[in-house]
Formats: sequence, C-alpha cells, structure tokens
Amino acid sequence: MTYIPRLKDKYKKEVVPSLKKKMNYKSVMQVPKILKVCLNQGLGDAVADKKIIEGAINEVTLITGQKPVSTRAKKDISNFKLRAGVPIGVKVTLRDNNMYEFLDRLISVALPRIRDFRGISRKGFDGKGNYTLGITEQIIFPEIDIDKVNKVRGMDITLVTSAKSDKDALELLKEFGLPFAD
Repeated sequence: MTYIPRLKDKYKKEVVPSLKKKMNYKSVMQVPKILKVCLNQGLGDAVADKKIIEGAINEVTLITGQKPVSTRAKKDISNFKLRAGVPIGVKVTLRDNNMYEFLDRLISVALPRIRDFRGISRKGFDGKGNYTLGITEQIIFPEIDIDKVNKVRGMDITLVTSAKSDKDALELLKEFGLPFAD
C-alpha cells in the first residue's frame, strides 16, 4: 500500500463532493484544485555575505523537504551595490505529495504558531485564482531550530490553483482549511 498525504485524501473524499455541490459543477473535472505551491525568500543583504544564501537554502530545505534554487539578480543596480548574476534569494516549487505535505504542516502547525494570529488576509488573490501569502518569520515552522537562526526572515508562499476566479479559489482554500480572517 502506497502512502497518500492526508490533504490529498481529504481533497478527493471531502473537498471535491462539497465544492461540486456548493458551486453547481456538472463534473468533478470542473472542480478546481491546487496545482503547485511556490515558496520565495528574497535576501537583499546576501549581496555582502554569501553565507546568508547557504543558510536560507538549508532552512527552506528543512521546511519543504525539497532543495531550493538560488535566484540571481537580472541587472546591475548601483544604489543597492548589486551586480547582475549575484544570488539574492531562494525559491522552490512543490507539486503533488510534497505540496500536500507542506500545506498540511502550514495549515495545522505553522499558521497557528504566528503571534496574535487572527486569520490570513483575503486580499492575496491575483484575479486569476492564485493566492499569495506573506510570512514575516520563518521560525513559525517547527523544523527550524531557533538557536541556529542567525536572522529572522520572511517568505512568500504562492498557491497556484486551477480556479478560474478568486471566488472559486477562496472556496477551494476554505475547504482545505486555510483560516481566512472575516
């Protein structure tokens, strides 16, 4: 028997029938799904210190279970002492089982650990059914050892869905259990 992530199982057994009924879809193939999750961490101060990129790669690897790639500057900007080709961030794209495992930990463990948490904003939709969430501290993830963190940094998490509108995407993410603020 192969392992199936909890949220993947929940999507098939609970989310699809619920959304099909609620949104009046004629076929289960019309029900939107989460296609991928992209994590991005911009590290502007990595221009001066190369070890910052290595530390960020290690942290994001711990959080996601997948090794990220470093993003590089596209052009020279003298005001920021930035040259083209210098690493200035890390990014990783999660799909299928890795994506569902990460989402499960984000919803059930990481988000409730945010100080004064009252739900995530509904303003993160882009008009095409994708949702972006900004996190100010990477230490909300239990995989990160606080004693080994040299600086608290934030990250962007983008949930790419097959939904045609923000309303459909909101319903999909609510069914998955994302705690939206009222």
